[in-house]
This record gives sequence, C-alpha cells and structure tokens, in this order.
Amino acid sequence: MSVSSPTFTGSVANTVISRLVNGVLAIAPLANFAKRQARAMMVKRAEAIGVYWQQERQDLRSRGQAIEFSPAWEADLTHFTQADLAYPDYYLTSFHAYAEGNLGWAPAMEVEVAAKTVHAKIWPEAGAAGDAKLRQSYHDILQAQVPQPPQRILDLGCSTGLSTFALQALYPEADITGLDLSPYYLAVANYRSQAQNKAIAWVHAAAEDTGLEARSFDLVSLCLVAHELPQAATKALLREAYRLLKPGGHFAFMDMNPNSEFLAKLPPYVLTLLKSTEPYLDQYFSLDLEQALIETGFKPPVVKFNSPRHRTLMAQRPS
Repeated sequence: MSVSSPTFTGSVANTVISRLVNGVLAIAPLANFAKRQARAMMVKRAEAIGVYWQQERQDLRSRGQAIEFSPAWEADLTHFTQADLAYPDYYLTSFHAYAEGNLGWAPAMEVEVAAKTVHAKIWPEAGAAGDAKLRQSYHDILQAQVPQPPQRILDLGCSTGLSTFALQALYPEADITGLDLSPYYLAVANYRSQAQNKAIAWVHAAAEDTGLEARSFDLVSLCLVAHELPQAATKALLREAYRLLKPGGHFAFMDMNPNSEFLAKLPPYVLTLLKSTEPYLDQYFSLDLEQALIETGFKPPVVKFNSPRHRTLMAQRPS
C-alpha cells in the first residue's frame, strides 16, 4: 500500500500558475465566486456518487425528528464550549467556502459528507468508500511503525470524530481523546459517539495549546489537519505533541502530499477552487515538515505515500 516518499521541494506552492491563482483570489468578488462554485461542485458530485448531501445534513440537523433543527444541539454546544477559550486569529477566517469557517452548524453537519465526496476519486473504483480506504491506508502504516498497541491516544483536530472513531476501531482497548477547536464539531462528534455507544473523551481546545498533561499519551495523531494551518501554528502543534507524548511515544501525521503528481497536474480552474477554500494551503505546501519534526526533538520521521495524493509521517519521541 505504501512506498517511500521523496523529500519535499516546495514546487507546488511556487509555480507560476499557483502565483497567478493567488492574484485572482486576492480580488474579493472573484474569491467569493470561486467559493460558491467550489461548494456547488462538491454538492453535485456528492449526489452523483450516492452521498446524499442535503438529506444527510437534514437528518443530522433534526436528529431524526420531524423538525427543522433539534433544540438539543444548542444544549450540546453550550456543554462543549469553553467560555474562556481565546480563538487564534488564523482560525477566525473562512474555510471550505463557509464564511463562519469551522465555527458554525453548517460546516459541522456537512464535514462528513464533504470528506466522502472529496476522497471519492482518490481510487476510482472505491467511490464513496474512498474516505474509509484513505484512513485505512494511514492506519496500515501506523500499525507497521508502532510495535505495541498504544494504550492512550490523542486525536488532534478530531473534527466530528471521523478520524477518532477509525482509531478506536483500530485500537478498541485504548483510552481515546478527541480534541478540536470547534465546539460545533465536538457537539456532532459527541452525538455520533453516543449513538454508537462509543466511550471517547471530547476536549474543546487548540491543538497547539491543549492544556492536557505532559507525557501522558502513547500516540498522538494529526489526520488531515495541517493543510488548514499556517506554518507557525503547525510548528507550535508539533511542540505540543512532543510535550504530550511519553518518552518512546509516536506522533502520526497524514495529509496531502505536496509532491504528488495529482496536485502538480491540477488544472488552473480547479486549483483556484481548491485554494479559495483552503487559505493556508501555500504555507502547508512550503513547510519542510520532516525538518520541523527533527527540530522539535523527534527522531527522523519515516515518510511514506499512502495514496496517490497523500503522505504519512511517523515520528518517535526519543526514550
């Protein structure tokens, strides 16, 4: 499933086409148009592959009741919101064509169908199962690199729990914590875990400043998050992951591979739509993540492709 990945050269972020796209997106009306187009394309693709975007969103909003929006959601939101938490400036921006970014019900209730839609074409034969196959490809590498099943696992940037539930299925005996900066996402994650009778601790905090106990986890996972972070936040997150890991513990990372042929061949129009929904993509593409891990104190990471578009890095805190 996986092969070694070459060292990142930063070519995706520095191409002429990429710079032209940035110029287009600097014009607000064009950027807003691109966001609307990106969302419309996603919804249309979802319906075409059997991911019923609108219906799944409405089922979640109503919690299966004959109402538009269940009042239980607001109670859950209050429960998971840390009132004194200060959101970093980078987080208070538009992500994924939502003006409210990650701080709203619409993104929280559509992220699961969006993940299935985005990952449907990684392997053409997988269809809507592409998301599950992508996560399994990550876990195959994780299991190969971690000799003993971890007892305590932290899923940073857990969103609504897609990555957290997958980790729990992989390590059913582990004590698992999911952490996210959006209380909306955590409310949905908790609803999902209650429906499945899953015992997971959900924490509202920033991944770069969790407030959790040092040296308390065997495995810290960051799955499909870093492309949404500026470089300073990513580096701070790596330092926090190092602090949270027990000596000998592992940090597992999976996200887009900046050197993938898929990204290199994206048509300008599609690249424009992608960048319109991912404000920190260039910073992610230009970050030497391997070097950043080493500078944080980790052993040199193992780097592998786990899909035609994605890479996995496994780094260990020295014993």
